[in-house]
Amino acid sequence: MIRKILITLAVGLIIIQFFQIDKTSNTDQSNHLNTKFPVPEDVGLLLKNACYNCHSNSVQFPWYSSIQPIGWWLNHHIEEGRGELNFSNFTAGPIARQNHKFEEIIEVVKEKEMPLPSYTWLGLHPEAKLTDSDRANITMWAQMQLDLIARQYPADSLKRKKR
Repeated sequence: MIRKILITLAVGLIIIQFFQIDKTSNTDQSNHLNTKFPVPEDVGLLLKNACYNCHSNSVQFPWYSSIQPIGWWLNHHIEEGRGELNFSNFTAGPIARQNHKFEEIIEVVKEKEMPLPSYTWLGLHPEAKLTDSDRANITMWAQMQLDLIARQYPADSLKRKKR
């Protein structure tokens, strides 16, 4: 009985390997964050290393994303991350949304909610680990973008509409 269960599980694991995730990237960068907001080189590198794999269309999938069901879990995680914030289409939305996203960047980086601890567990993605100095650089940059927006747009245009 146990042997049949193990064989069934092994066959099932083999079969699901044929259902891979879509790893193609959308290369359209016309609404990327840096098309409208200045991103210093050091901050850009921090964002690329710590954020882009879940929050952009430029995902570098790790080797283990080809192993199912791990790949499905990673893909779901990336889709959720892009749904919250996607640097590749940051400027496509209204200015109130962009303003709010900068506020959220400050909050989650200061509170050490991002990058997610699971992203760097077991030594994975060591380049994504942010030091306190890195966090300060990102939050200062995001605050400068909020200040820039506040100078360029009327205050009422920066309020998100209630749904």
